[in-house]
Amino acid sequence: MSLVLASTSPRRKELLGNIGFGRSDFQFEIVAPDIDETPYIDEQPRDYVQRLAAQKAQAGLAICTQIAEPSVLGSDTIVVLENHILGKPADEADAKRILTALSGKTHTVMTAVALANRDHTEVRLVETQVRFCALTDTDIDAYIATKEPMDKAGGYGIQGLGGCFVKAIDGSYSSVVGLPLVETRELLVAAGIL
Repeated sequence: MSLVLASTSPRRKELLGNIGFGRSDFQFEIVAPDIDETPYIDEQPRDYVQRLAAQKAQAGLAICTQIAEPSVLGSDTIVVLENHILGKPADEADAKRILTALSGKTHTVMTAVALANRDHTEVRLVETQVRFCALTDTDIDAYIATKEPMDKAGGYGIQGLGGCFVKAIDGSYSSVVGLPLVETRELLVAAGIL
C-alpha cells in the first residue's frame, strides 16, 4: 500500500511528514489534482469543505495509475465567519476587506481530511475557533504589503506573520495550518498505513 498526498502545499507536506516521526519507512508521493472548488448553491460550509477534501483525494486517486494500491490523502481548509466562507483574497482590496471583518472577532477554521483507496473514502472534519485581536488599518496594510495573505484562506497564515493577530485558539493548531495531525494519523492507523 502506497501513501499519496493530493496537495502541493508545503505546509501539508511538512505536517504529513511529521506524522512519521522521522521514520525512513514512512514515505509518500505527491500529486496535484485539479478540481472545481465552486460551492454548490446553498451548500453549508461543513458540507463544502468535506466534499472538497473527498474530491481532492478521489481526483488524486485517479491520477495514481502507476502506483499499486494507492491510498490518497486529500485535505481542504476554509475560514468561516458568521456562516460565510472567507476564501483566498482576490486582490489587496479584498484582503483588506477580509482582515477588517476578522479584526477583534472569533471565526471558525474548518479543515477536512479524506483518505481514499479503490474501495472507500473516509472523511474527518475538524473545527477550530480562532480569535483575532483588534487590527488597525496600519496593521492590515503592513501585513498585506508582505503578500502573505494573498494565497491563504481567510487572508492569513497562523504559522507565519499572520500569527501575530491570533489572540487565542480553541482546537487544533495543525488543523488551522492545513492538516489536522491527530485525525490524519487516526485515518492512517485505521487504514494500516501506520
